[in-house]
Amino acid sequence: MGFESTGSYPASITPMPSKVTMPGNYIDFQDAAFDAWTQQYLPELYEQEVERYGNRTLNGFLRMVGAEMPMTSDQVIWSEQNRLHIAYDGVTRVADTITVTGNNALRVNQTVVISNGFTTAKCIISTAGISATDEATLLPYTAADLDAVFGAGVTTGFKVFVYGSEFSKGSQGMIKAVEPNVTTMQNSPVIIKDFYEVSGSDAAQIGWIEVATEDGTSGYLWYLKAESETRMRFEDYLEMTCVEGELAAAASGAIGLNTDPAGYPDVWGTTVNPKGTQGLFAAITARGNVWNDFAGAAAPGAGAMADFDAILKQLDKQGAIEENMLFLNRATALDFDDMIAAQAGGGYASTQAASYGLFDNEAEMALNFGFSGFRRGSYDFYKTDWKYLNDATTRGLTQDIDGVLVPAGTSTVYDQMLGSNIRRPFLHVRYRASETEDRRFKSWITGSVGGAYTSDLDAMQIHFLSERCLVTQAANNFVLFKSTV
Repeated sequence: MGFESTGSYPASITPMPSKVTMPGNYIDFQDAAFDAWTQQYLPELYEQEVERYGNRTLNGFLRMVGAEMPMTSDQVIWSEQNRLHIAYDGVTRVADTITVTGNNALRVNQTVVISNGFTTAKCIISTAGISATDEATLLPYTAADLDAVFGAGVTTGFKVFVYGSEFSKGSQGMIKAVEPNVTTMQNSPVIIKDFYEVSGSDAAQIGWIEVATEDGTSGYLWYLKAESETRMRFEDYLEMTCVEGELAAAASGAIGLNTDPAGYPDVWGTTVNPKGTQGLFAAITARGNVWNDFAGAAAPGAGAMADFDAILKQLDKQGAIEENMLFLNRATALDFDDMIAAQAGGGYASTQAASYGLFDNEAEMALNFGFSGFRRGSYDFYKTDWKYLNDATTRGLTQDIDGVLVPAGTSTVYDQMLGSNIRRPFLHVRYRASETEDRRFKSWITGSVGGAYTSDLDAMQIHFLSERCLVTQAANNFVLFKSTV
């Protein structure tokens, strides 16, 4: 009596000594006799990973608008130029005497314009103090005194600016020189870390999965599938830290952070004292322009043009940089599309096309980068969606940032470390590096698995580290679009 051909495989299957497909050594899935067996032992398996979120990476913003440069210090310091002309806001007036607060640069015999927003007078300065908070006497050219121009009494809210001077024949020269103020900015890099760990047992259990990763590679990955995602997430953190970073205030809860709580290995010390770093949003909030609720609650495009023209007027008061880039979330991008369409009679082309100078005057190049251009007044704007503001796990979750306007090109600043004037992009990243240590992006393996033999840990640990900060120069030319509703 022979053995029954049941149990380990169906009766109709005849094993072969080699990996060769023969009529009797494979399962016919169309054969109803194998239905129960295949459902029990061979579940349906999709080998390829489903990309249900598309490209999940968020970095690329700083690569598009800035640069990365090494530095060797704990701090980057730069100086920015101040206004050329002398002007004061919030001036108090009593009769012909005004009081200015700040660096008093008014001088005798200078001619000034004084205004309360409704009435304006041209005056010559007869007396002027030299202290930080001091008074000056203004004599109007067209009236007996300032009371006759503005009315009597103590008034506030005046604005004054100097437009020239007048001296008599044979008189002495100007008294007191005007020293320009130096505005010094600084930022500090922060150390960013992450790691991935896989045990030796898990590394020995081979399980392949076909993937197409966001960094452009595709194929089959083993346990390093998770390592790949850790690396991409860390690369996003490098940019997100430069965008979202905040300086730690003196009395903040972050000061005195204890990273050695009970139950953890005593390897980190007791206190970190995080100093933080100033990111893009914080820099614009502190030194730039913030616009709340672009286009408001009006119908699509209805309120956008008035808001946009108000922004242009503010840019006129700043550097008036001709080319600017707009990085927007979906709702604000649509507001801009509706605004442009309304000016173009319903089409989506601007009535006056942008010059595309930033893209070598080629509209196709701009479109390839994801930008569409338009011109308003004397400014060219290149608009694109910023995925970071739409992603449901970043600013798309909070929905309080609508976009940012970034000036294109470079600025000239005085670098305190180099001791000379340098040209830098308005936005650029500085990372710690020297001849022996480059901390732009470090990666290394420890443990006793996967070819590493550095410890008795039965695992492979892949570590990531970077030390960097963002330099936001001339933040007065940036605009942050925020949502408060």
